[in-house]
Amino acid sequence: MQLFFNPSLDSSIKQFVFPPEESKHIARVLRKTEGDIVHITNGKGYLFEAEILVPDQKRCKVKIVSESKSVPKRYSLHMAVAPTKMNDRFEWFLEKATEIGIDEITPLICDHSERKTVKLERMERVLQSAMKQSLQTVLPKLNPPMSFKDFMEIENTGLKFIAHCDEGEKMELKRRVIADMDTTILIGPEGDFSMEEIDAAKAKGFVPISLGNNRLRTETAAIVACATVNIINS
Repeated sequence: MQLFFNPSLDSSIKQFVFPPEESKHIARVLRKTEGDIVHITNGKGYLFEAEILVPDQKRCKVKIVSESKSVPKRYSLHMAVAPTKMNDRFEWFLEKATEIGIDEITPLICDHSERKTVKLERMERVLQSAMKQSLQTVLPKLNPPMSFKDFMEIENTGLKFIAHCDEGEKMELKRRVIADMDTTILIGPEGDFSMEEIDAAKAKGFVPISLGNNRLRTETAAIVACATVNIINS
């Protein structure tokens, strides 16, 4: 199945026209013709089936013939991750986390962050592409970059964890995650969280956790954490 994305699509829309790029992909690449069915999601949990009316390469027109809604997850996963020095590594995290299953992402600007700016529009495109490729109908929420201090002022409910490399009492994440509970995980930059940040997080109820004995890159640690929560909730 080939999945397309239209964020404005809802139950009130019966017909619409794909933009030129997707029209060309449908008509020329996929060789779809009149009467063929294509699938579209709005990224809000809905899957639409649409019949092609006009397979034009510039304005492919379709009509909605059915819709369905995915069953909501019993938990949510919010990961606040420091942007990596290399953009492609953070984008790799976004892609794989979307494929595995994540609900919300906040780029976290920390004391030791080497990158303090991000291109949200490009990141949004990575999320959309990964959602379509993995045939999911819910697009993860991408928040604007936020300083660690400001993130600490947010009221995060459910389980709260901070992964860091400093010595101290920590338990493996897989032994702390509880199924069906909302979870927030903090992953620091290449230089790790500062001691002030670790102390501030602990004061806000974030529990220090380990992701294993190996020292992991930021993006790898984020994927391990994401996969661990997903497995516990499977």
